[in-house]
Amino acid sequence: MRTFRFILILLVAFGVAGFSGAADAKTGVILMHGKGGTAKAKSPIGKLISTLEDAGFIVAAPDMAWSRSRGLDKDYEASMADIDEAVKELKAKGATRIVVGGHSMGANAALGYGARRDGIAGILAMAPGHVPDVAGFQKQVGHDYRRAREMVAAGRGDEVTAFNDFNQGTGNSITTKASVYLSWFDPEGPAIFPKNAAALKPGTALMWIVGENDNILKRGDNEDYAFNKAPAHPKNLYVVVGGGHMATPRIGAERIIEWLKGL
Repeated sequence: MRTFRFILILLVAFGVAGFSGAADAKTGVILMHGKGGTAKAKSPIGKLISTLEDAGFIVAAPDMAWSRSRGLDKDYEASMADIDEAVKELKAKGATRIVVGGHSMGANAALGYGARRDGIAGILAMAPGHVPDVAGFQKQVGHDYRRAREMVAAGRGDEVTAFNDFNQGTGNSITTKASVYLSWFDPEGPAIFPKNAAALKPGTALMWIVGENDNILKRGDNEDYAFNKAPAHPKNLYVVVGGGHMATPRIGAERIIEWLKGL
């Protein structure tokens, strides 16, 4: 009888353990590069991709509209559909919990996605960049969104031309459709961190991680800029790490993994 009971206890314990393991959610993480960037191994998110995969996460790193090869070929809302495809890719690989993350301009898109889609476990905003709502940014690009707005209003939204751009202290130009430029650079448009943070869907946690030498932190854009505008969530986390803009995904990897595992 004792032997039978012992075997029964083992079977029950094994069954519970097996059920628990089957019920564990597999976390899929989207990692989006910054403006003019890539997901190659030496890029800011390149090493983080392999680090997360080694930690057991399923990772997708799509080539987004603002990449080096695409040069801003889609507007903000159309880019959300590209992220939808990455989510489908993760789910097809077995992910049952989705986190959408990005570096710099990718962080902007990630937060925008979290404001537009339900059912996302977390948004990972690394070294957030691209701030068209900030006066200093608009000064650097000469308020060129106004020219794009005039073109759109005149029915010339599909016209491709060069517009002013500004990326991490360097001014340059970008050639794209007027309508696309306007969607990304309009200070009242969809690519606004504070607005998207406030609109983050309930139940979606936010991790905002930035380097102590990042321009966005130097300018004084701390928790109050966007992070504190997000809906309350027990897993919301604001982190400052060492280094600058480009190093944040690498230096912050350990904190990122800790946060992902705690969701």
